[in-house]
Amino acid sequence: MHARPSTRTAAIGLTALALVALPWATTPTEAATRKAPGSTVITDWSRTAMDVVSVDAQRPAAEPFLWYGFVSAAVYNAVVGIEGRYTPYKWHARGPRGASSEAAAATAARRVLLTYFPASKTRIDTAYTASLAKVPDGQAEKQGVRFGERAAARIIELRKDDGRDAKVTFDPTPAPGVWRPAPPDHRPAVNPWLGKVRPMTFDDPARFVPGPPPALTSKRYARELAEVKAVGAKNSTERSSWETETALFFSDPLPQQLQRGYADRVMRHKLDIVDAARLFAAANTASADATITTWNAKFHYALWRPVHAVRLADTDGNPATEADPAWEPLLRTPPYPEYIGGHCANDGAVMAVLDGLTGGDIDLRLTSAPTGTTRTYTSSADFNRDVINARIWSGIHFRTADVVGNRIGRHIGERALRHHFQPLHR
Repeated sequence: MHARPSTRTAAIGLTALALVALPWATTPTEAATRKAPGSTVITDWSRTAMDVVSVDAQRPAAEPFLWYGFVSAAVYNAVVGIEGRYTPYKWHARGPRGASSEAAAATAARRVLLTYFPASKTRIDTAYTASLAKVPDGQAEKQGVRFGERAAARIIELRKDDGRDAKVTFDPTPAPGVWRPAPPDHRPAVNPWLGKVRPMTFDDPARFVPGPPPALTSKRYARELAEVKAVGAKNSTERSSWETETALFFSDPLPQQLQRGYADRVMRHKLDIVDAARLFAAANTASADATITTWNAKFHYALWRPVHAVRLADTDGNPATEADPAWEPLLRTPPYPEYIGGHCANDGAVMAVLDGLTGGDIDLRLTSAPTGTTRTYTSSADFNRDVINARIWSGIHFRTADVVGNRIGRHIGERALRHHFQPLHR
């Protein structure tokens, strides 16, 4: 069962992370006399980023995590560069003490989105006008706008020549265990370049890529194929109604589902602009890197998906598997290889970040369009258990791909918080 709503409220930012000294850190006296603005500008621009990336540009699969990471990092730097409290992301600049962090956040988001998605200029500028209308005219607004431009320019410079849209050929020769386009539409593999992109919180896209999946002739492979064949079939009689609902719940596009969940948490916990910016930046940069790592592994190992593994089991050399040429999964098979599971890798990264920021009470409430339902999780272990199982009940993953992906994602999320987004200390 999914977790019940929590009765506790954990403040974002109360962690056991090591404190870092910077020469311009806000002093305790300054922090006590200065109240940061509310978080509306952060959640507003999260929605705008979703509209631009996933609606206007229709970026596929997990790719939106990359763009959300860019926007969130720029917004975070714009905010903490003025308000202090946490270390900037790969930057050491400080804005004017009296500048508007709201104007800076909106300007940073606008500039990043316009740079990469100029076709959405009307939508972006409409959102920007609405944001600045909430900021009093004057010097503070002007200073905030200038600093937001600088924060965006820093991220754009950092992401220059990072491997996006590189020409990567992926056309593997059909063989037992090797990925091939899946029915019913047999789409080619999506975004093979994504696994070659330079990560945001470390340098090598292959740094966290795990060892190989189970061999086709192994007992483990046969056991996992039997599992997904039974509980992941379109008309399975072994999958309960709750398990089917869970599979469908987590078929909502994860990048957007999580952005909505972060915004909901920010509003319910009444986070200010600083802690809200930190939550989005830490979660989205970790997710960007989990996505890059996942794609690196997927296109390195090129393992086939359950739909082909079940239908072609008579070719895998394993006497413990049995083919079913007519087998269909509950959900349509995504157009990229199996190992590791991208959904679960991103989930692991996000849960590690939320655990670090909240002390363990993640209090994450998610909605799902496919089921029209809402779930609230207070424990990352409960969340990870459900998403791992959901992908198997969906018929689109083997258990090892999900378990390993989730573990790798957690390593990435934990590392992101160890090296970035830390509290300031004088």
